[in-house]
Amino acid sequence: MARLHSILTLASAIALPIALPLALGGCVGVAVVGGLGAAAGGGYAAAQERGVDGAVDDFAIKTAVEQGLMKAELQLHGSSIATTVYGGRVLLTGRVASPELKVAAEQVVGKTNGVRALYDEIEVAPPQGVWDSASDDWITTQLRSQLILDPNVRSINYTIDTANGSVYLIGSARTQGEVDRATQIARYVPGVRRVVSYVDVRAGSPVAAMPPPSAYPGPGPGSGPGPAGPGAPQAPVEVQKL
Repeated sequence: MARLHSILTLASAIALPIALPLALGGCVGVAVVGGLGAAAGGGYAAAQERGVDGAVDDFAIKTAVEQGLMKAELQLHGSSIATTVYGGRVLLTGRVASPELKVAAEQVVGKTNGVRALYDEIEVAPPQGVWDSASDDWITTQLRSQLILDPNVRSINYTIDTANGSVYLIGSARTQGEVDRATQIARYVPGVRRVVSYVDVRAGSPVAAMPPPSAYPGPGPGSGPGPAGPGAPQAPVEVQKL
């Protein structure tokens, strides 16, 4: 019964990829992701590399971590912590007021069942402003839309989190070329300061023939706030060893 309850709970969560772009205010993203959701329907989780069972487990871990953070009152005192889970690997981002709160968040994750690894990207810094938060949301929406439209990236296997201009990718890919392609696209989104990849490579048939990462020319003029075009600054990529 507990497993059935988790699956039913996940069914509601699957609707989030459709609703999220609306919450972020990205009209184009709504059209693209909404189309994906309509086509995929209930098979969204099944189409992912981690499958339905993996998605259910990750959702349960995410819920447990968030409840633990609330119980420890770590979302108070000007702190804002976001939790992302893929394949039992937990990514924490956001800001806290002191190093002690950062350590406390790590301890919450360490006590959570099912966690395989923890990537702590929490910053000790003042709370993020409204404009900075809106900018991060815009970056996430733009990148998600571009990954969905790229035939060389299986975007369904990527989760994106943006904090203070830093883009964090976590998920799985079929080849290193696919990972390089995804990070290269992220580098050219205006406003991105750096790209951190926690994407692991799993053996399998490539989605498509991968062009060299340098083939991606970057967004065209008028694609959004910030500098654009081939001459736009490229954010550095940090590939984390898993």
